[in-house]
Amino acid sequence: MGNDRSPDNGLPAGSAFGLTRRRLVQGAFAAGGIGGMVAASTRAVFGQERDRDPIALQLARVLNKTSFNDLPPVVIKHAKVILASTFASAASGLAIGSARIERELAKEHGGKPEAPLWFDGARLPVTDAARANAMLSDSSASDDSDLRNVAHDGTCLTAVGLALTERMGASGQDTLAAMVAGYEAAGRVGEALSASADTARGSGAASGNVGRGFHASSIVAFGGTVAAAKLLRLTDEQMAQAIGITATTVGGLSIGTNSWAREYHAGNAALCAVNAALAAGRGYTVNPDMLEASGGFLAVFSGAKPVTTSLTRETGTDYQIARYLAIKLVPGAHAFHPAVEAALNAARESRVPAEDVAKILVAGPQSRQVTSKPPKDMIEAIHSLSYFLASAVADKDFSWKHAEPEMIQRPIIARLMGLVERDPSPSTVHYDWGWGATVTIVTKSGARFASTVDAPKGSAPRGIEWSDVDAKFNALMPQSKLPASRIQKSLELIHDFDKVKKVSQLTSLLS
Repeated sequence: MGNDRSPDNGLPAGSAFGLTRRRLVQGAFAAGGIGGMVAASTRAVFGQERDRDPIALQLARVLNKTSFNDLPPVVIKHAKVILASTFASAASGLAIGSARIERELAKEHGGKPEAPLWFDGARLPVTDAARANAMLSDSSASDDSDLRNVAHDGTCLTAVGLALTERMGASGQDTLAAMVAGYEAAGRVGEALSASADTARGSGAASGNVGRGFHASSIVAFGGTVAAAKLLRLTDEQMAQAIGITATTVGGLSIGTNSWAREYHAGNAALCAVNAALAAGRGYTVNPDMLEASGGFLAVFSGAKPVTTSLTRETGTDYQIARYLAIKLVPGAHAFHPAVEAALNAARESRVPAEDVAKILVAGPQSRQVTSKPPKDMIEAIHSLSYFLASAVADKDFSWKHAEPEMIQRPIIARLMGLVERDPSPSTVHYDWGWGATVTIVTKSGARFASTVDAPKGSAPRGIEWSDVDAKFNALMPQSKLPASRIQKSLELIHDFDKVKKVSQLTSLLS
């Protein structure tokens, strides 16, 4: 193969990593000991003599500038909304076996008592607390989503952010700014993957694994990493290294969405985020071009030539969290929420009894998910478009109670699910979002009642109302078994989180 590798570190000679360990150590002593080694390592890895800085470093420079004082009111509001929604989702996850198993294992492992498990008296190392709390929220599938990629960014941001604020003694403003920066990071990585895949499709090349093979937790982890890096007060270079560490660590298969693997992905994203930021803060370094290189994250996860324009633009006042946040106001897969809202509109307009329904027709990007198989449990129900529509038509309602077994296993639901079909002659409707749907109820007499919903209620394009978020919080938080007074006080603190001096004021109420 020729003599093309450095004899000391096995890396290509002359590359950004063509630096031997011997030369690095020599440089460290010349620069002043271990501190000099870290500085020398950072300079060498990021190649300060290069004409162009790596994408991760450019991204870090943009996101590390995020300051609470620069955030528009709607951005601050949406970050607070994420907190309320995540805790509500976590409360409903307490009854799910996957979350229970992870919490038991985490407590058995023990360790330095740095951060609390929500709704529990235990305190654990930040990595374990973040992982277990993220799984708790994600397990019930009642957390938030990004309108573009159905990634549950808020669960990771809240679990990671609140674990580290305990360690750092951070304020509410610190935490909110870190969450906003993290949401921006996850959104930009998702944009870059989509843009890369679109370029491949336009050129006739295969579009790779976007939306097919990899779970969205692979995007979510970058959000947690940037939030953690800001709370740990990492430098731009250190944050860039944390991003690179995350790029080579995250994973998760999309096939796992309909099983406990989904929340396992969420836990691993939070764990990866905290570990990556902590390691980078100690001077750990990886390939500086881990995002954009051939064989790097974007190329591997998109199956195409990386498109990085969206990653490095200045933010200004245009934040992803203000445009794309969607809060679940009913249970289940968020991509089906416009369809269930449309079904409710049509059912309430028609007032038709369930026994008089002949067909339930659905059109839109998600209509291919139609199946007549009745769900056997909550996991299958919350990922079944047909169950959503059948329940809405039967009850003229769809709410948190529809995730309960007695609602799922009704004979009327099984009958109506058999009537759900893809609309064979859909009207020409433009959907701004990949979630949009049109539902038409056809009665036995031939009457038709139709409704179209694009972005669902509780999403940024429609406007997110505190009244809806508060209703969700008050509906789900009693499952935490916390006293009603604590639940009310915690909601009040979330509303005023920007005035909280120590985040432990909130987490102590939830422990």
